[in-house]
Amino acid sequence: MTTAIIADDHDIVRRGLRGILESEGSCQVVAEAADGLAAAQLVEKHRPNVLILDLNMPRLHGMEVLRQTRTSSPHTRVIVLSMHNDEPYVIEALRAGAMAYILKGSESAEISHALKEVLAGRRFLSATLSEWAINALVSKPPDESDPLQALTPRERMVLQLAAEGHNNSEIAEKLFISPRTAESHRTNLLRKLGLQTQTDLVRFAIRKGLILP
Repeated sequence: MTTAIIADDHDIVRRGLRGILESEGSCQVVAEAADGLAAAQLVEKHRPNVLILDLNMPRLHGMEVLRQTRTSSPHTRVIVLSMHNDEPYVIEALRAGAMAYILKGSESAEISHALKEVLAGRRFLSATLSEWAINALVSKPPDESDPLQALTPRERMVLQLAAEGHNNSEIAEKLFISPRTAESHRTNLLRKLGLQTQTDLVRFAIRKGLILP
């Protein structure tokens, strides 16, 4: 039985996707997430075969969920379901680890088709997206000089929450760790990124698209 997690901040979308997936008869939705942080944690816990992911998620952007999924559950195939149809978004998602990119508003048959394709190890794009986006995936390797690459998945979560203004106690509560551990993660990520203050951290997160200005 194929296991799946649905991550979208709209309940009606999650319900619709659950109906489509479970109508296949061979797919079980093991969890749903209404925000990116919960999605990353649920993927790490359940390690599903498939994650269906919206990009515009609160608490942790979908692109960051993608990157963390690649580390915490490498075998999980990610299907992005997004309203963004511009090619830079598509290419970035593919480079971050997505196997498929579907536009919201697509027919349910397209979602079912995407599921079959990614489970077979093939990429899938909505018909309205340019095919060259897949080829562009291999034209430019990931930037290993990006300082984010030096952070662990947990440090990335702490970075996101700290940039949103949460203190160490609040971060600890959200991540189920001690305040001392949260403080240690914050200190380590500041050192790795060469940042000094909370203002520096917020500016970095905005520049990297982790939070909105």
